[in-house]
Amino acid sequence: VQLQASGGGLVQAGGSLRLSCAASARTFRYAMYAVGWFRQAPGKEREFVAASGRSGGGTIYRDSVRGRFTISRDNAKNTVYLQMNSLKPEDTAVYYCAAGSSVITSERMNPSAYSYWGQGTLVTVSS
Repeated sequence: VQLQASGGGLVQAGGSLRLSCAASARTFRYAMYAVGWFRQAPGKEREFVAASGRSGGGTIYRDSVRGRFTISRDNAKNTVYLQMNSLKPEDTAVYYCAAGSSVITSERMNPSAYSYWGQGTLVTVSS
């Protein structure tokens, strides 16, 4: 199973982007998986951004993005999204989507809990 992340790009501070993460396998159903978004800035470790449970509920966010980012999914399209508004230069990073079938609530912020990863999409926010 491959997850294909897209939607990154260059945007000015205050702008918006929507990232998408589509699954390549027709037998893969996001409805059966917890999903998460993580990011990694140059020279820094990968960090948690947002996650939701199998049903799409139980969403959690990194403090610095809460109120600006929204994680959602379209099960019919088998795609997960990250809507990013009011972007800041410190949001600049490569963003990765991830999915896991056995991610317990307390582990949703832990990248090791996820089995499947997208290849990453670069988001650059200029000041």
